[in-house]
Amino acid sequence: MGANNADTTTDPLAPLAELPGVAAAVDAVRKAVDGVYGHRVMRRRSPEITAEAALRGARGSAALAGADWALEEVRRRSDFGSEEEARTVGAALRLTAEAGQLLGVWRDSPLRVLARLHLVAAGGTVPHDTVGRPRLAGESVTEPGLDGLATPAPGAEAVAARLDALSRILVRGPGAPALVTAAVVHGELLALRPFGTHNALVARAAERIVLIGAGLDPKGVTPSEVGHAEQGREAYLAALDGYASGTAEGVAGWIAHCGRAVELGARESVAVCEALQRGAA
Repeated sequence: MGANNADTTTDPLAPLAELPGVAAAVDAVRKAVDGVYGHRVMRRRSPEITAEAALRGARGSAALAGADWALEEVRRRSDFGSEEEARTVGAALRLTAEAGQLLGVWRDSPLRVLARLHLVAAGGTVPHDTVGRPRLAGESVTEPGLDGLATPAPGAEAVAARLDALSRILVRGPGAPALVTAAVVHGELLALRPFGTHNALVARAAERIVLIGAGLDPKGVTPSEVGHAEQGREAYLAALDGYASGTAEGVAGWIAHCGRAVELGARESVAVCEALQRGAA
């Protein structure tokens, strides 16, 4: 399992795999993911593990966005439109469900997928003419969950240019390991904050799409959102600021942070497998 075999000599993300600590993070992630896929329960009941990973991933993403609900509360609720936290949880659940349907489109048009993800997350909660499109000049970001970031969001012109560059890299087919590509997509979206709202939920869903689509986690059973939440919001924002700084140390630290998130997501699914094996879940 791993990223595709595109020519790394033409991939601007490939040098990131050579940063200190990144190769170790990539290896640790591969071992953790292999541990899930090699579990005997996974071999017999993978749809159940996939469904449970999606639920737990959505709960983790919502928790980082300020709606830290118990897993059983997320599982039992059916009304997600009554108040702000419920809407956040509902958006996270919808995004996780939508992500698996967009893999084919992502390969050809990542920007279309990002627009769709924002529509799924924000539709009905923000002005209609702002849904599914990047910010225009003069429009600001309103996202309390990202208020702790030290690096300000760039202006609309810079956002458009960097999104276009990212899209061209992804369509060409990165040769970098899947973890590196997923971390860059996640980090770039939060450094840019291209939408007026819901950037963090969209970025974590995009990371999920990359991990699945690149072949590292084709069944979606290592929910990195769980790991991001487990490491905590403060560590998440600090690592993001490191990425946004553009320094080699900061970018490497962010990739390692994302790698740890995938490892923790894999550990969560192994625990689910063990519970199923015992007949406890």
